[in-house]
Amino acid sequence: MSKPRKPKGRPISGWLILDKPLDYGSTEAVAKIKWLFKAQKAGHAGTLDPLASGMLPIALGDATKTVPYVMDGRKIYEFTVAWGEERSTDDLEGEVVRSSAGRPSEEAIRALLPNYTGVISQVPPQFSAIKIDGERAYDLARDGETVEIPAREVEVFRLALIGCTPNLAQFEIECGKGTYVRSLARDMGRDLGCFGHIASLRRTFVAPFGEEDMVPLSELVALEKIEDETERLAALDQYLIETGEALSDLPHLAVNDDQAHRLRMGNPIILRGRDAPLPTPEAYATARGKLVAIGEISEGEFRPKRVFTGH
Repeated sequence: MSKPRKPKGRPISGWLILDKPLDYGSTEAVAKIKWLFKAQKAGHAGTLDPLASGMLPIALGDATKTVPYVMDGRKIYEFTVAWGEERSTDDLEGEVVRSSAGRPSEEAIRALLPNYTGVISQVPPQFSAIKIDGERAYDLARDGETVEIPAREVEVFRLALIGCTPNLAQFEIECGKGTYVRSLARDMGRDLGCFGHIASLRRTFVAPFGEEDMVPLSELVALEKIEDETERLAALDQYLIETGEALSDLPHLAVNDDQAHRLRMGNPIILRGRDAPLPTPEAYATARGKLVAIGEISEGEFRPKRVFTGH
């Protein structure tokens, strides 16, 4: 019987909050970061189109287990809508499918914003990663098929007009999981009777990470000039954020080394005393600042559901 193959790369864990440049796909960006850091495993929390820039949280190693918590977080985008044309992709990349000589007034735009705040229904773009009968919508669209994509509810916490010219309007939106800004531009253009598409899109926030956490790709690539690999990797590792930071919206429990060992073995630990945390379906435990486990607090115990090695 052959031995299992040892995974290539370093068993490092943590979050790298990339400021993704334009014309770079999310998968391409993850591959680049994985290669730079010589990491065994990497993944991202929320796709950004090549025509969009800004925050792409990338998880390395054990941090990939916390990706769903970041995917579910609130997001903030700054975007510009160009009026007068609706496009097949709802952004600059597509072909013009409808056009209008009309342009909306600032008053008309502002009057429309309440309709797009709160829980709203939207149809994702034809060019999106939504699966239709097992196939990605964008693959079907590229083959020339027009498919029926069901509407779904998304939540918009805040939508503000921050700049306006006759042909363009700049917005900032804070929204929940699954919101398509391209659909928003398309639908606002239809409601205003002038059509519209996304001219620029930048993501500035993915809870719990903020703009101050973002690192430009060029800054990381510049470190390639360090010839000594140990020195280069040590410099790169300074940019990593501790895995547990992705869970900061959950209740937190600090444990000692003995408790951490029990949890990493998959065993529950007993929580006693006046300061024992309240029962909760989900919480995370750390030891010496390192993430140990995600689990539930119930009947005076912390019961691990996912454990982390501490790399």
